Amino acid sequence: MSSEPLLQSAPGKRISLPLRLEPKVFFANERTFLSWLNFSVILGGLAVGLLNFGDRVGQISSACFTFVAMVTMLYALGVFHWRANRIRTRGGATGSGVGGFGGFDDRLGPTALTVALAAAVVVNFVLRVVIDVDGE
Repeated sequence: MSSEPLLQSAPGKRISLPLRLEPKVFFANERTFLSWLNFSVILGGLAVGLLNFGDRVGQISSACFTFVAMVTMLYALGVFHWRANRIRTRGGATGSGVGGFGGFDDRLGPTALTVALAAAVVVNFVLRVVIDVDGE
């Protein structure tokens, strides 16, 4: 359990009230996790399509997209568990977010995903141009 006391007083108040944790916080975390998984499953489906119906360039691009999809799934799982632990232990209670909770935002994930997807698309484009120019 959390090392913080169950009854916390608000700044400037003398009365301590129990800190209520609403179920919608847990559901929001789960909804975000499922959204990330939905995206990675769609990306994995694109990779399977490239693998089955593409040429050599499609197979290489499929490997890139599969790698991005798997890393995205693992990252989403890690962030889900990290947030669930912080919610359960009230680890973000000192932040400045709504209801006193803060520090649950994800600044790294979307940026890293965008860079990885851009790299996979660039690899696909470069291979397509180079192999088509060589006439293979």
